[in-house]
Formats: sequence, C-alpha cells, structure tokens
Amino acid sequence: MKTFALLLAGLALLSCSKDQVMENKTHHIVYVGTYTSKGSDGIYVFKMDLENGRLTPLHSVKDVENPSFLAVAPDKNYLYAVHETNHFQGRRTGAVRSFAIDRKTWNLSYLSEQPSFGEHPCHVTTTSDGGAILLTNYSSGSISIFPVKAGVIQAVSDTAQHSGTGPNMSRQEGPHAHSVTISPDGRFAYAADLGVDKIYIYDLKKEPGKLVPATPPFARTAPGAGPRHFTFSPNGAFAWVINELNSTITAFKINQKSGALVEIQTLSTLPPDFDGKNSCADIHISPDGEFLYGSNRGHDSIAIFKIDTETGLLQTRGWQSTLGKTPRNFAIDPTGDFLLAANQNSDNIVVFRRDKESGQLSPTGNEAHVSMPVCIKLVTP
Repeated sequence: MKTFALLLAGLALLSCSKDQVMENKTHHIVYVGTYTSKGSDGIYVFKMDLENGRLTPLHSVKDVENPSFLAVAPDKNYLYAVHETNHFQGRRTGAVRSFAIDRKTWNLSYLSEQPSFGEHPCHVTTTSDGGAILLTNYSSGSISIFPVKAGVIQAVSDTAQHSGTGPNMSRQEGPHAHSVTISPDGRFAYAADLGVDKIYIYDLKKEPGKLVPATPPFARTAPGAGPRHFTFSPNGAFAWVINELNSTITAFKINQKSGALVEIQTLSTLPPDFDGKNSCADIHISPDGEFLYGSNRGHDSIAIFKIDTETGLLQTRGWQSTLGKTPRNFAIDPTGDFLLAANQNSDNIVVFRRDKESGQLSPTGNEAHVSMPVCIKLVTP
C-alpha cells in the first residue's frame, strides 16, 4: 500500500509538472513602456495568447514619468525602466528605476531608483549575468553603468561622455547616445550615437563596472546617417545598426577578439518609389537568425530582410504596414511566431503573425490600445 501510494503521488506530481509546462507554453507576458504626456498610466502588463496573439490587460503601474524604455533581468525577477526626463530630485538629469516582478501575477513593485547622470535617458539594458545595467542619456550624449544587487540599483560606477557633431545640424549639433547593446558573449557594449555617427565600443571585462574603450574605440557610419539601435546575429559574428536619419541599415562583420566592426553593406529600409519623410527607429533579428526587421516612421512599416547567415549580407524581402502611426519599437516573441509593433502616435500595439519560412508578416486582427507606446518586452513564464 505504501509503495502504491508513493507511485500515485509521483504520478500526480508528474501530471502537475506537465500541466504547468503546458500552461507556460500557452502565453507570454508583455511589458509596455510609454510616454505619459497624453494620460498613460506608465507601464502596462499584458498576457499574450500564443494561439492567436490576443492581448489581455493584466496590470498597469502608475506614478512613473515617461518610462520609455524597459529591460528585464536575465532571471526574469526584475524589470528596469528609464525615466526619460531632464529633472530628478532637483537636478538636471533623468532617472532609472527598478521593480520586482511577481512571478505569479507578473505585476511590478517598486524597488529602487538612481539618477541617470544625464538628460533624457532613452535606453537601458542588463549585462548578461544581470549584475549591472547600462543606459544611454540621449540629450547629454553619455553612457552610465550601475551595479545591481538583487534588483536594487547601486550608485553609478562609471559614465562615459561622447563628443562631436554631425552634418545634420538640426539633429546632430552634439552627441546623442541612443542605445547600448551587449555582445552575445557579454564582453563588449556597443553604444550607437545618433549625433556623431559613431558606434562606441566598450570592453566590459577589462575592468568590471567600468566603461573602458575597446581598441578600436568606435566604428563610423556614413555622415548624417544617425545610428540608433543595434542587434547581433545569434553567433556574434555579425551585427546590424538601423540609421534613423537616412533610413538605412548597415551590416558589420565583428572581430570577436577585439570587438571591432567592419562595414560590409548598407541598404535602404524604404521602397524605391517612396518619396515622403521618414525616420527609422528599431531593429530586431528573428530567433532563428534567418531574418532581420526594421521599423520605418513616416512610411509606417516594418521592413523585412533575409539574412545570408554565412556572410551577414541582407536581401530586401518587402514591407508590412504597422496599421498605425509612427512605429517606435517592436518585438519578436521568443517562439518567432509573432511580431508586436508599438505605434506611438496612433496609441496602439498591433500583433502580426510571422511566417518562419518567408519572414513575411500578416495581421492577426489583435491589438491593444495604449497611450503612446514606446517599448515592448516579452517574457516567457
């Protein structure tokens, strides 16, 4: 009887574990960062059904000003949000805040905050081990790094100030650090600076907690390009930057020992017959490393590219309307089945199904209405 009881208990535990795994495969959690000038609560939390892409509202986090960009810790226990402002505690600086993630409800609770040591921080990311966060201060053109302990942001450990100008004097009168991205091996940080047409490279392993310039310390884009966001191939051999001001994507081969970038291609994100105003915003690679996507604001589309995984070169495969205005940010879900586009100026997030063979996108008919959505981060439970 005792043996039989133990067997039944084991079967029940196995059934429970299997059910839990199956439940985890049915949805993702979606965190949305926003601008709050038109009445947004701040940060929104949704559940996304993996059968059809339907978004169900779960929570909103109020009393956070312009949490325009988010990052989730590798262990999924913490979320970090910049506050894209130039005022914090009586100082001319923005801020960064951390939240604990409730793994049962996926709601957020405040943990800590620090000044960003620059004006209008617009991007934040975590190191691969989750031990630090890095952010970019757009208006100041600087980078800051902060140690993190159990989600609590510690005092800043280093800052790096960019310098210079670009030929577009209405947008490039000085440095404007727009994003910072960590290499797949965790060694290098790449900071795209729109204002000076450079991608700065920092060696994070040389002196932990410090922003030590690599050798070489940066790569240049075309004058007036305005590099904005950056992404890597899964194996770290190639990288691509989307250039906001001239609506292009530049491909690089990476020297994985030095971190150096060698340009191998630049091509337009726009159809040849488009002659309107446009600026680019975000860039992401599919989980399988086969396709690259970039957002156009003006053309209001997602540009689709096929990647030659041997060379890193791109082939244009088309465009998909984002069914809204000014797609600031978008995200590809970890399964690779869906792409979510955040249309900042039409206050909607639109869900597309992604064909893994062709890379093409098709509307699911599902969307969520959020005031001025800027950033989307997906978490698998």
